[in-house]
Amino acid sequence: MKEQIMYLDTSAIIKRYIREHGSDYVGKVYLSCYSGETVISFSLWNIGEVLGVLDKARIIGRIDSNEYSIVRKRFILESRRMMKLGALLVVPLKIGILKDSWKLIEKHHTNEADAIQMASAKYVEASLFLTGDKRLYEVSESEGLKSKYLG
Repeated sequence: MKEQIMYLDTSAIIKRYIREHGSDYVGKVYLSCYSGETVISFSLWNIGEVLGVLDKARIIGRIDSNEYSIVRKRFILESRRMMKLGALLVVPLKIGILKDSWKLIEKHHTNEADAIQMASAKYVEASLFLTGDKRLYEVSESEGLKSKYLG
C-alpha cells in the first residue's frame, strides 16, 4: 500500500508552532507522522516562508523575541528530526515544479508561493493538501487536489 502523504502549506505549518484555529488538527497530523501512519510534506520554499512569517509575528508583537527563538528552533529541529525518521518529505525546487507553477499562476492568477505549493503537492501525489488560506483551498480543490481548509 502506498503511504499517505499530507502536504502542508506555510499557513498549516505555522499552526504547529503558533496556537491558532486549526492548530489541534495539525497537531494530530504530526502525531500520526510520529506513529508512522502518514508522512507530511512541504516544499523547500516553505522553510523560508515559515521563517519569514515567524519573524513578522515577532515584529508586529504577536510573539515576543523569546517565543520567536523558541518556535524558530523548534521548527528547524523538529523538521530535521522528522526527515531523519522518514516522516517528512521536503520537496526540492525542481525545474518541472517551477514550470508547472508558472502555468498555475497564469491559470488562477495566484502568487508564486501558492503555485509552488500546489505543484509540489501534485509532484509528491499528496493524498491531502492542508491550508489555512481560503483562496488557496478553493484553487487547490479546482486543481484536483483533495484539500482541507484549516481557517
